[in-house]
Amino acid sequence: MSNTDNKILCFDAHLDISMNAMEWNRDQRWTVEQIRKSEKGMTDKPDRERNTVSFPALREGKVGLVVATQIGRVAKPDSPIPGWYSQEQAWAHTQGQLQWYRTMEEAGEMKQITDAKSLAESLALWENPNDNTPICYLLSLEGADSIVSMEHLHRAYNYGLRAIGPAHYGSGVYANGTDASGRLNNRGVELLQTMEKLNMILDVTHLNDDAFWHAMDCFNGHIWASHNNCRKFVDHNRQFSDEMITELINRKAVIGIALDAWMMVPNWIRGESTPQSKNVTLEIMVDNIDHVCQLAGNSLHVGVGSDLDGGYGTEQGPYDLDTIADIQKVPTLLQKRGYNTEDIENIMNRNYIRFLQNYF
Repeated sequence: MSNTDNKILCFDAHLDISMNAMEWNRDQRWTVEQIRKSEKGMTDKPDRERNTVSFPALREGKVGLVVATQIGRVAKPDSPIPGWYSQEQAWAHTQGQLQWYRTMEEAGEMKQITDAKSLAESLALWENPNDNTPICYLLSLEGADSIVSMEHLHRAYNYGLRAIGPAHYGSGVYANGTDASGRLNNRGVELLQTMEKLNMILDVTHLNDDAFWHAMDCFNGHIWASHNNCRKFVDHNRQFSDEMITELINRKAVIGIALDAWMMVPNWIRGESTPQSKNVTLEIMVDNIDHVCQLAGNSLHVGVGSDLDGGYGTEQGPYDLDTIADIQKVPTLLQKRGYNTEDIENIMNRNYIRFLQNYF
């Protein structure tokens, strides 16, 4: 009997699983504790020994369906933000990440979702999961810098890429993102037009305000936000204003709420603030979920987009979450806020599943 029998299926709309495998050298088949032990004494990255995600932890938390990323940013040599010096290097980097996903599929650890049939198969697998049930994933690209040309975009669609966020941090090849400004450039408009023709999902996460509204004007396809919180709680351009959230609701989007502490509480100082000193808990995730629900007047436009192990670990996340399996605390917190069973199911999995069913 699976230990997930009494847990609600969770759809997590943003996990950098291959990035952790390829850049952090984390074998995602290990337990979280085994990965932490393997990193003992390492100081090259601030989240060493503090990871929260692995395949066993995902299965324990019944996080069975995920949006899993490729990421390869382009940056100039003098940029404070790390990245590759050419689009070709960034493309090659994302291809390595793709091959890791493929290898995990061959090992039976993962299953890719590319169409209605594979989505239905994935949902059937997670009706009665066990310790070997594959993590079912839809492939997304965080930041479009690595798309060398529209021919490369077609190639990516053919290998199963279904969602793209045009920007990440700072200035990008196609669009400017967090802490930057400016509308989409001409290449960005071409990217969105080609994505629409291919029926790809536009992920508006990380778009700055100018680019966000420009994208709303020139893209008529399927839109979601994989991991984005509310500006009401943290007044920073990384978060969505109520006006932006309302526009996404009107466009039938779903917004995934993230667990990066600096997005959850104001005045977070990386390397200095702690989850305990800032009282960062899963309740704040529920605050953000509730705010989207209040703006929508229903529970149909918000979900989980945890971004766990997205370049940070337990040092920069809720202190009542040790591994991603603790996402199962969220239904109880929602219930205490007055959310009924249908609302909780919507938030935990149905909204994103319904989105994909309509998309395919």
